[in-house]
Amino acid sequence: MSRPSLVVITGPTASGKTARAVSLARATGGEIISADSRQVYRGMDIGTGKDIQEYGDVPVHLIDICPAGYKYNLYEFLRDYNAVYDDIVSRGRLPILCGGTGLYVESVLKGLRLPEVPENPSLRESLRGKSLAELTEILEGMKTLHNVTDVDTAQRAIRAIEIQTFYAAHPEAASQAEPHPVENALVIGVDVDRETRRSRITHRLRARLDEGMVEEVKRLLDSGIPSEDLIYYGLEYKFLTLYLTGHLTREEMESQLEIAIHQFAKRQMTWFRGMERRCHPIVWLPSTLSDRDFTDRILEMMK
Repeated sequence: MSRPSLVVITGPTASGKTARAVSLARATGGEIISADSRQVYRGMDIGTGKDIQEYGDVPVHLIDICPAGYKYNLYEFLRDYNAVYDDIVSRGRLPILCGGTGLYVESVLKGLRLPEVPENPSLRESLRGKSLAELTEILEGMKTLHNVTDVDTAQRAIRAIEIQTFYAAHPEAASQAEPHPVENALVIGVDVDRETRRSRITHRLRARLDEGMVEEVKRLLDSGIPSEDLIYYGLEYKFLTLYLTGHLTREEMESQLEIAIHQFAKRQMTWFRGMERRCHPIVWLPSTLSDRDFTDRILEMMK
C-alpha cells in the first residue's frame, strides 16, 4: 500500500502496544495519539499503565489532559483526536493511534464526528432509581448495543439513553454522526496467545501493587475525589476504592481485580473480532517478534 494516512497499533491489555508504537514512531518520525479512555486523566498513572518513560523523546498526545474525577467521553475524544491528527499531518508527520479502547479505535476508523449532546435534567430525573437491567432494556429499545461499555454502570446507561433521546429529537444531529470511513489506514494488532496474556496480566498486577497503586488511589480519594467517581473508571480504580473504603479485604480486592482484568482482556478481543467484521481488517503480528522485527514488518507493508 502507499504511505498510510494513519497507522493504528492495538490489542488487548498487557500485549505490549506502547513499545511497538514507540519503535514505529522512531523509525518513521511519527507521533503517537493515545486511544486509551483512562490515560487522559492526570494523577491516574500506575493504575492506567501510562509508563510515560517508555515514550522517551517520541511525541505523545491525549495523555494527562483531564483532571481525575472528570468523565471524558467519546464526543470529546473524537474532537480532540481530530484536532491532534490534523496538526500532525499538517507538519508532514505520520499519526500513530495506539491503545486498546476498542470504541475509540473503531470510531476513528469509521470517521465518526459526533455532535455535542447536552445534559437532559428531566430525563435523568425520570431514570433515577432504575436498575441497570431496566436501563439496559430501555437502551436496547432505542439502538443495537454494539458497545457493551454503554451498560457497564447505571451512569453510563443513563448517558447513552440521553444521547439516543437527543438524536431522536434532533435527526439532523443523528445524520452528522453517520460514519465517513478513514481511507488508507493500516491497522496492526499485537497478537498474544491466551496463556501468555494471562501470565503478563498477573505479573503486571503484582508489579503495579508493589509500585504503589494502592497509595495512588488513596491519594486520589484524599484529594477529595468522590469514591463513586473512581469506581466509575472500573478495574483497578473500582476494586482498590472498594478496598480502601472497607468494602473488600485486601485478598478479595486482589483476587477479584485479577479476574476482572482477565475478563476485560477477553472482552477486548471480542470487540476487535467484531470490529474486523463491522469496520476494518486488522493485520495481527505476533507479540513474540522483537520491536525491530515488528517495526520492519509494518514498514514493509507501508511500501
